[in-house]
Amino acid sequence: MLDIKFIRDNPEIVKEAVKNKKANVDVDELLEIDKKRRQIMESSESLKAEQNSKSKGPQSPEGIEELKKIKEKFKELEGGLTEIEKKFHEIMLKVPNIPSEDTPVGVDESGNKVIRQVGKISGFPFKPKEHWELGQELDILDSERAAKVSGARFVYMKGGLALMEFALMQYALSVLTDSGQLKKIIKKAKLDVPDTPFIPVLPPVFIKPDVFQKMGRLEPKEERYHISSDNLYLIGSAEHTLGSMHMDEFIKIENLPLRYVGFSTAFRREAGSYGKDMKGMLRVHQFDKLEMESFTLPEDSVKEQDFIVAIQEYMIQDLELPYQVVAICSGDMGAPDARQIDIETWMPGQNKYRETHTSDLMTDFQSRRLAIKFKRDNKSEFVHMNDATAFAGRTLIAIMENYQTEKGTVKIPKVLQKYMGGLEAIQ
Repeated sequence: MLDIKFIRDNPEIVKEAVKNKKANVDVDELLEIDKKRRQIMESSESLKAEQNSKSKGPQSPEGIEELKKIKEKFKELEGGLTEIEKKFHEIMLKVPNIPSEDTPVGVDESGNKVIRQVGKISGFPFKPKEHWELGQELDILDSERAAKVSGARFVYMKGGLALMEFALMQYALSVLTDSGQLKKIIKKAKLDVPDTPFIPVLPPVFIKPDVFQKMGRLEPKEERYHISSDNLYLIGSAEHTLGSMHMDEFIKIENLPLRYVGFSTAFRREAGSYGKDMKGMLRVHQFDKLEMESFTLPEDSVKEQDFIVAIQEYMIQDLELPYQVVAICSGDMGAPDARQIDIETWMPGQNKYRETHTSDLMTDFQSRRLAIKFKRDNKSEFVHMNDATAFAGRTLIAIMENYQTEKGTVKIPKVLQKYMGGLEAIQ
């Protein structure tokens, strides 16, 4: 949520953000409602002051009658304020965050800009297979049985592939919880940020609707799984319950940056992807994900995002996978995002780059809704928040397709072998 004072002072900037993010909100209507809201509040305060003044001392019959009228008028104003506050809050929730100055302006993903490409795309002396073909042939990925049991867009991951997922998560945790490793990444990226390690968390996978709304991630609701009997939603990423963990709290300034890494199953209905990527596990309803979340001082949040992207790149380079870093344009980013950087990893079976990681800088958009603050010079301020992918299922797809052999086996990246009992290939 934006500060209403910022919207009043910068209506054109907000209108530009609304246009570029394709948000359905009328800024002029919001400002008009805000104006009426403040007028009612001022009138209410004046009446209350008048009531307090006239209620002192003995009352004449006329005075009692006048106080009665003031009370009735006050009650009427309070009713009007409740109504207009509701409308004001509804529209405020629709106002998107302001994109950063370096965010490309674009209508959709065609406006995204490649920042850099890293790693050499290897040629194969044979036609590379897609991950689902390899998965079926090696009996490590089973969509058919999953469809019988759970329906479309579910999979059984088995054998070496299941082991590789746990290996991937263990490797990432070994990096994110080690200040020595983080110091090395900071130095390589030439950044000025602390080497504070990430605290591992296993968060809840259920979230209350109002908290989901405060995170700015409830919409579009058709993408979410809702448990109506308990009025709870299943999360689409660990960030949803990691970011809200300190709701209505003050974080001590000496504890910033506060960094978490959460592992959870993610649930997504994929309602808008009918017919797309139906085979394998590229676009499924359920997958496991390791997610980074950080809380920082406002002046440090952009550097924090750059650090997070540096971590992502470091780990992908360790896996020896070719990738590109992409600045997401205004029309393709989420409403709460101020700056979004994605990493797309090369998928030889599909002969294209596909998104495997994202990094979202929210500034104080979420923390303002969640009331997550810190104190500096005896003044309260909102923290800034970042969230980003460490690893999810799509990285496994990239490994399968890039490490496949002509025999149909899948070699295991060297960095993961020690987490898989020394296994060198899935065959």
